[in-house]
Amino acid sequence: QVQLVESGGGLVQAGGSLRLSCAASGRSFGRYAMGWFRQAPGKEREFVAAISWLDGMATYADSVKGRFTISRDNAKNTVYLQMTSLRPEDTAAYYCAACKVFSTTAGEYDYWGQGTQVTVSS
Repeated sequence: QVQLVESGGGLVQAGGSLRLSCAASGRSFGRYAMGWFRQAPGKEREFVAAISWLDGMATYADSVKGRFTISRDNAKNTVYLQMTSLRPEDTAAYYCAACKVFSTTAGEYDYWGQGTQVTVSS
């Protein structure tokens, strides 16, 4: 079992930055790939970024590539999402999730946090 708790969301102006954190509990955190997803009102949940557990390989949605960076600290059981050059269209609830395989598909993730809201004003 893995429990996930996100933090770090908030209100920021366009062009600003935020860092989201996801604290995990559970002994096997280090063996899970971790992902970030987001969901805006009236829209489907969409993939943002994922990082593997073994070598830290990361992948990103095209919409955030070059602006967002995912990282993890297995010793602290924490995964981060550094977001820069934020845009109003990045406004959404952001969720972290844990998966036994490296995946960009929400349906393959086993555990989910409750989400943290990010609002970017223009």
